[in-house]
Amino acid sequence: MAATPIQPFFLPHGSDRRGQIHNLGIGTLEIKVTAAESLGALVIAEIAHHAPGGPPRHVHPHQDEWFSVIAGRYRIEAGDQQFDLGPGDSLFGPRGIPHTWAYLGGEPGRIIFVITPAGEIEDFFLALGQAGAMGPQEPTFWQRYDLALIGPPLTIH
Repeated sequence: MAATPIQPFFLPHGSDRRGQIHNLGIGTLEIKVTAAESLGALVIAEIAHHAPGGPPRHVHPHQDEWFSVIAGRYRIEAGDQQFDLGPGDSLFGPRGIPHTWAYLGGEPGRIIFVITPAGEIEDFFLALGQAGAMGPQEPTFWQRYDLALIGPPLTIH
């Protein structure tokens, strides 16, 4: 029996595929494409920031991550390099490279993440929404989702 083909879908601005908005404390996360919809190939999410900050330094051992800034200013640290991104800029973070990022504040910020393969990242995002935070400084929390906590968030000046 052939698998049911995935169908195209439209998602209006400000919408989440689960019909939820996930509060991360400094912003809200919307899941745009779920792991199930991509047959595990990827998850796409967007965060709209209203306060500066970002997650602790971490690593995805088995997932690549692509960041694309829609609005605002962001700093991304990947490996031993730092990049300042603005609207239209993007950065590719290969699996296994420790990284972190931060919304720098000022005008409202919006950033899109594409994580491939999906792995446990969607459940990780849902857990962050339940915690109402960007991610605890608790290694076992990260390990549950096949991620590793490496260090603190970026310090924003």
